[in-house]
Amino acid sequence: MLDDLDVDAHRDGGDPEVRTKLDRVVANAAKPLSWAIFIAFGVSVFEVISRYVFDSPTFWAHETTTFLIAAIFLIGGPIALARNKHIRVRMIYDSVSPRGRRWLDILNSIIAMVFFAGLGYAGATMSWKATHTPTGDFHFEGTGTAWNPPTPALLKITIFLCVCLMFIQTLLHLIKAIRRDVSATAGNDATGEK
Repeated sequence: MLDDLDVDAHRDGGDPEVRTKLDRVVANAAKPLSWAIFIAFGVSVFEVISRYVFDSPTFWAHETTTFLIAAIFLIGGPIALARNKHIRVRMIYDSVSPRGRRWLDILNSIIAMVFFAGLGYAGATMSWKATHTPTGDFHFEGTGTAWNPPTPALLKITIFLCVCLMFIQTLLHLIKAIRRDVSATAGNDATGEK
């Protein structure tokens, strides 16, 4: 049986795997963010043409492409979590009753929140060090190359923000799992509906 969020998702053309309003915002943000791949591709093509056709290599293309791909990879975590497309051992999850799935979801959310809390602490420490000098002055960490963009600092901030977002997403998933009524879905489990 579809819950209210799934019915709303089907009604407005959304993904039925999206579980919360925050997840829907994150999943919808994936569409414009996905264009960063094409920007990275365009920069790479520009570099190849500049280097091999015009014998005029750039000094910024490699770092720009690396930054864009790394940022996309980091943002993929909250997007996968929002769309419920993260790694799960389906053989175990699908073999238990709806009540068992509810408890697995609760356990998974608690473990994930502990992990995200630790990762968030490490991300906050990395972000602080990447944006401040040892004396406490504000300064973005650069790559140390001739161009020296602040991409290491920006990526460390992105790590911290993505981990915080995933912590909040998981907290909302935990609340939803705790509130889930499995008695209504237990009868529909035999017919294959969820």
